Amino acid sequence: MRKLLSFMVVTLDGYYEGPDGEFDWPNVDDEFNEFAISQMNDIDTLLFGRNTYEGMASYWPTPEAKEDDPAITDRMNTIPKVVFSSTLDRAEWQNTELVTGDVAETIAALKQQPGRDLALFGSPTLTASLIEEGLVDELRVMVQPILLGAGKSLFAALSRRVPVELQRTTIFHSGNVLLVYRPVG
Repeated sequence: MRKLLSFMVVTLDGYYEGPDGEFDWPNVDDEFNEFAISQMNDIDTLLFGRNTYEGMASYWPTPEAKEDDPAITDRMNTIPKVVFSSTLDRAEWQNTELVTGDVAETIAALKQQPGRDLALFGSPTLTASLIEEGLVDELRVMVQPILLGAGKSLFAALSRRVPVELQRTTIFHSGNVLLVYRPVG
């Protein structure tokens, strides 16, 4: 059975976006990109909620993305993607399937299919709901060395406590720290 992992970038004070929705603070360097490529090589399907999908779909197919991150851009555009939304009419980003029905049922079925792991990138509301459904096998949280003081809290959408067990940590030269947890129970 395939695992579902969640990867999110967060500030030291726990925000995934600034107070005005800004996402201009991530510390992305060659080491981060090496990690990103390695992570992409372990998965064969990306999952998104609508908001994260729209942000990703507006960036990765652009000439700017190709210039800034050529190796990651190619992988982001060619890997199969699934966007979960009850408000989108279509998903036009290359290799994207739109799912408007039962999210938990769809993901449970995807986990049963052969292949490499599935990954949720961003999508904190979707991630919280899937954690509560017991469908997320691994939480990868990349803590960035910055304090925003305000913003949108990473796991604000959780409606209950979820114990997690630390699996490993990776410290990057930039000050980024990857924390990998497994939800317990």
